[in-house]
Amino acid sequence: MPTDGIASAASALRYWERRQEVAANNLANANTDGFKAERAFANLVGTSELAIGAQTDWSEGSITTTRNPLDLALRGPAFMVVSTPDGERYSRGGAWGVDREGFLTDANGHRALGEKGPIQVRGNDVTIDRTGRVAVDDVWVDRLRIETVAPNTPLPHQDGVLWVPPAQRTSQPLEARDLRQGQLEQSNVAPITEMVDMISIQRNYAFAQKAITVLDDMRSTITHDLAKPLG
Repeated sequence: MPTDGIASAASALRYWERRQEVAANNLANANTDGFKAERAFANLVGTSELAIGAQTDWSEGSITTTRNPLDLALRGPAFMVVSTPDGERYSRGGAWGVDREGFLTDANGHRALGEKGPIQVRGNDVTIDRTGRVAVDDVWVDRLRIETVAPNTPLPHQDGVLWVPPAQRTSQPLEARDLRQGQLEQSNVAPITEMVDMISIQRNYAFAQKAITVLDDMRSTITHDLAKPLG
């Protein structure tokens, strides 16, 4: 029936709109250190409705050496922890800095958390080893909190390179940590792939729009023409 077809096409439109939002966000963050691309998906519910969602692509971005002591790259399935106005959030690192009070912060001013709380790094020489141990002028200050999650654990994406931690928190063992000082993990977005996907999305969106127009014309014909009395 045209009505069922219109409902299916409308559901498809919502799906392609979500795909476009995700692809556009991926492209916008292609040069954001530590960014992880997202992939939209849909599951059929009933006969015409699509349940639309997105999941994070956790593949590792390329690692570049900067030799900046406040650039940090975290290898493997792990996260550093930062404090935000919304609570604690996971971060994959990037170009860190120091705020006016001398605390280690991310690019948005969120303070990095250590085992003792926010980490103050006032001094001339900051060194951070692979386990997250922070020393300032050869004096041990604290150790970065580094946590891990079980495979396939859903983590809501927030503000580019932040994720909401799960209810069950797990500290990564020291021997499993691999934090690289003076290096940066690049975004795992492949711009060319995203551009090709955007073109495909636009075409499919246009097809769905066309389908709605055709089905609406059919319904109009059935209602106004075929329903007319004979004679």
